[in-house]
Amino acid sequence: MPDFSDEAEAVHAAKREIRVALLARRRALTAPRRTAAAARVQAELTALVRRLRPARMTGYVPVGSEPGGPDLPDVLRAALPAGAELLLPVLCDDLDLDWAAYAGPGSLVAAGRGMREPAGPRLGRTAIGGATLVVVPAVAVDRHGLRLGRGGGSYDRALARVPTATLTVALLHDGELLQALPGQPHDRPVGAALTPSDGLLALPPPTSVDHSAD
Repeated sequence: MPDFSDEAEAVHAAKREIRVALLARRRALTAPRRTAAAARVQAELTALVRRLRPARMTGYVPVGSEPGGPDLPDVLRAALPAGAELLLPVLCDDLDLDWAAYAGPGSLVAAGRGMREPAGPRLGRTAIGGATLVVVPAVAVDRHGLRLGRGGGSYDRALARVPTATLTVALLHDGELLQALPGQPHDRPVGAALTPSDGLLALPPPTSVDHSAD
C-alpha cells in the first residue's frame, strides 16, 4: 500500500525538488554541449558493450535533453555481436514497462510521454530479466546507486525483475551523480553510472536497503 506518512511526503517533496532543478538544468544545455556529451557517453557505452558482448541488453530512446542522444539505439545495436538483441521499453497503461526488440529507426513509433518505442511484438514485462546488460535513463544517481527517475515508478518496477548479478547502468549528464539522494523502500539501485567526463563508475550499494516494497 502507498505510504502517506509525513516522512514519506517529505521524501517525495525532496525528490520532486531535486528533479525539477536538474531537469531545468538539462533544458538549459546548449545543443553543442548536448552533442558533445552524447558522443562521449556513446563511446563509453560502445566500449562496454564490445567488452561484455551481451546476447541481450536493454537500452532506451533518449527524449529531448536526456543523456545519450537520439541515435543511442543505433549506436548500441551496431556495437552488439551478431545475433544479439537490443530491447527497448514499451510503456504500459499502468506505467509499467513491457519490452520489444529494436529493428532499426523505421521500427519506432510515437508513444506516450514523448517517447518512441518499437512497433514489434511485445516480449513481456519479465523480458528484462534475461538481459545481461541493462542501460536505463535517470535524472540523478547517488554514490550508492540510488536512482532518481521522472516520478512514474516505471523503472523501479522493471529493475525489480533484474537479477542482482546483472550490470545495470544509468546514463547521466555531468553534475547529476550526487553524494546522496532521498530514498524510499520501492527505489531500486543501479550498479553503475556513466557520465561524459568520468565515464563508467561502479557504485557500491548501501549496507542495508529495504526492497520489500514493489
